[in-house]
Amino acid sequence: MTTRKQALTALYALQDAAKVAEVAAYHKVDRVYLGIPVPKVEELTNAWRASCTLDERMDLAADLWASNIHEARVAAAKLLTQARMRPDDSRAWELIQSWVPEFDAWAIADHVCIAGQKRLVADPSRVDALEAWTTSELMWARRAVLVMTLPWTKMNFPKEADLAIRERVLDWAASYVGDKDWFMQKVVAWWIRDLSKHDAARAQGFLNEHGPYMKSWSRKEAAKYLTPDVVDTVAETELQDQPQDQSPTQSE
Repeated sequence: MTTRKQALTALYALQDAAKVAEVAAYHKVDRVYLGIPVPKVEELTNAWRASCTLDERMDLAADLWASNIHEARVAAAKLLTQARMRPDDSRAWELIQSWVPEFDAWAIADHVCIAGQKRLVADPSRVDALEAWTTSELMWARRAVLVMTLPWTKMNFPKEADLAIRERVLDWAASYVGDKDWFMQKVVAWWIRDLSKHDAARAQGFLNEHGPYMKSWSRKEAAKYLTPDVVDTVAETELQDQPQDQSPTQSE
């Protein structure tokens, strides 16, 4: 098995001192950075995965996350990113949920959310746990709801249960459109844009109803793969019918 000490030693051996300041400035969060590109981190996690049992891998992921080193947290997420886990993936899902309240930057959050996507697809009943995040004071937790459920935007032939999850997430997305935080506007646009590639009619319906309350750039991003008349229809109705307390700000 690979121990915490061995894993951190391997990460520090790849440290690029010339990149550290640049990466720290980019992510804008006060923690240790090693300047290691993600593909190099993945090479390490692939080797660690091969040397560990599932339980040992969960222990290693927890230890790496606790180090609060940027690349170690990325590695922790990569150790949990797997479509099928045997004999039981419940601990992986528990770890992922425990990390969400500590999200503070998009890169680490997204790596963990990709791991979370796999666990949700493996057991869609876990989507229930996301509802509490939709009203979290932590923006990154609210955002994680849509990033983790992206697989439901990509289904060409969704089953009835999948459609129910899709509609549930669309309701959550609708509750976000009045949130003017850039990351929240971006993730709503991302979800609807990806959905439009597989269910254009439902994406168009969402924008017809909720597009007027989105930032203009977010609405345009969401409609990127829809026909031009969708954007025109939404724009025409944008301001005249809005309740005063939901109108967009003038600083888009």
